[in-house]
Amino acid sequence: MQSGIGLAAAKTFAAKGMKVFLADIHPEHLRTAGEQVEAVIAENAVHGGEVETMVVDVSKLEDVVRMKEKVIELWGEVAILMNNASPSLPLHPHTIVFTNSRDPAYLGCKVRIRSYILIGKVARTAGARMEQCPRCEFTRSRAWLCGIRSDHGITTPPGNAVYNVSKSAVKTLTEQLAHELRNTPGSKCTAHLFIPGWVHTGDRARSGQPKPPGAWTPEQTVLYMLDKLAQGQFYILCPDNDVSTELDKLRINWALGDILEDRPALSRWHPEYKARFDEYIKNNMGLKARSRSRGRVGGMTEL
Repeated sequence: MQSGIGLAAAKTFAAKGMKVFLADIHPEHLRTAGEQVEAVIAENAVHGGEVETMVVDVSKLEDVVRMKEKVIELWGEVAILMNNASPSLPLHPHTIVFTNSRDPAYLGCKVRIRSYILIGKVARTAGARMEQCPRCEFTRSRAWLCGIRSDHGITTPPGNAVYNVSKSAVKTLTEQLAHELRNTPGSKCTAHLFIPGWVHTGDRARSGQPKPPGAWTPEQTVLYMLDKLAQGQFYILCPDNDVSTELDKLRINWALGDILEDRPALSRWHPEYKARFDEYIKNNMGLKARSRSRGRVGGMTEL
């Protein structure tokens, strides 16, 4: 919450006069974020702007329930719920499956996966379909549930298995929520899957390092998300300055083709298929560029 998409969204909402509730596991990050949102409210002199904060560990259901009850007590209903959390350690598949349960690395991995699974409880507690709190689907006005994940949950590049597993879970959960909500009579709540590209966040942003040319700012990313939400789009595939939406879609299509064409898992990184993948991207990007009557497709630094 100290930097990134969540904080940028909170500032954007506050500047529009919305009441914002921030939750984070790190008290110092939460305090800083709350102060920044308060400054936005004061600077814009907006009517109705308000910010509340709470330290929450999403791996603990009691924390999530306590957060839900506080939000409902304060404001009665939820207009926008953004689900996002992220493990920071690059752990490999064998760490999940084979490491002894007493190993701290294993325990850390397990906690992080559990945190991600319990993102479902955040959404459900805030009102998707939980019996004890059917809130969001029966709000008086339009409400959005927004699950945030990178395309690593679809293309699953090797190198950080835990991160990929968690993002795949967010995708599946949000798709299920979307189906459930649109089939709930009287529901004014919709679910959406926001898939950011490369965003200048995290330690690099917090330390004041300059934004890489290929990355978008969190503010750019949030504005793109809000525009697509207003259009009712479910899969919000966000580009950056290096990778266009067209290239992202081709990568996703290739990943699905591993199943449909009986290729090895993650064939994009398989030595026997890499040349075929490169050729596939080259040919299809060329077709897309010609169909748009444009010249060279710029900004593509890698396939």
